[in-house]
Order: sequence, then structure tokens, then C-alpha cells
Amino acid sequence: MGSGRIIFLNGTSSSGKSSIARELLEILDDGVFFHLAVDSFNAMRSRRSLGEEELDAALRRTRMGFHRSVAAMAEVGNDIVVDHVLSEPWRLLDCLAVLPPEDVLFVGVHCPLDELVRRELSRGDRPPGLAARQYAVVHAHGDYDMECDTSTASPRACAQRIKELLPHRPRPAAFTRLRRRYMGGG
Repeated sequence: MGSGRIIFLNGTSSSGKSSIARELLEILDDGVFFHLAVDSFNAMRSRRSLGEEELDAALRRTRMGFHRSVAAMAEVGNDIVVDHVLSEPWRLLDCLAVLPPEDVLFVGVHCPLDELVRRELSRGDRPPGLAARQYAVVHAHGDYDMECDTSTASPRACAQRIKELLPHRPRPAAFTRLRRRYMGGG
């Protein structure tokens, strides 16, 4: 049994990752894809009030578990669309450590800050300023297999570009290049 493919969408909150993921599930026709979103994992947590330190520890464990869940699903042959926010350097490093780098198509999902703020306010389900806090750090590593801007392309158009690139992924993949840069391995 071979490893599944991983389409990894990284961008700030409200950048359009979930919309692209939904479109990908509609148009990808060469396998069975699962959309795994870090927000869905966060939503599974009990709602009791936690202190700041306890919440930080729980969120770190949640994200580490999320990364390993993606890896486990792919390891048994499932194709995955990952929807994540790599807003802390350790998150990228953990993903580089646990995901098979050549199976990952790493996609940067961009959107200008003023549009992110507008989307965040219109959604009303995010803390104000979340996207602005993430904006400078989410793409700091600077290496993707492809990038899209959801202020100039629709989620469907972004998904179509991803679908077209998937069978022709760059080699070495961005995850392989990043792993070499940060971890010295291939």
C-alpha cells in the first residue's frame, strides 16, 4: 500500500484555505480525498475554561496530534487536503519531521491584509486582529510548490490550478527543500 498525497494549504485565518479545500473535494477526481482542518481538531476540545498556560499546552498538543493524524491517514494510502496556519515556527518544523516530504504539495494561500481584515470582520467568528497577527509569520519560510492569491482568484480557480499541478509536482518538493534547510535531512 502506497502513501497518500497531501495537499497542504497554509495561510492566515480568513485567507480562503477552507474554501479552496471544499472546491478541491469537488473537482479532484483521481482518488478519494479527505479535508483535514486544524480548526476541526480545535473544535473537538472540551469547552471548559482554561488558564493561559494550560490552554497553550492543550493547543500545542492538539496541533502536534493534528500533524500526526495527517501523517497516519496518508501513511495508509489516503489522499489529504490539509488546511492549516503555520503561525509559529515549531509547527512547520513538526510537520517537516512527521510528514513524508515528497508526498506533500505545499501551497501558500495569500490575501492582502486589508482584505483579510474585511473578511475577518464580516465572518464574525474569529477574534479581531487574528489574521493581522499571523500575517508576517505564516509565510516567513518563503518556499512553496505553488502560491495563490484569493483576492485575485476565486477558490475554484485556485483549486483548479492545484489540481493541474498535482500530477506534475516539483522535485524536489518544497517540504524536501525546507527539511534540508531546517533539519539537514532529505
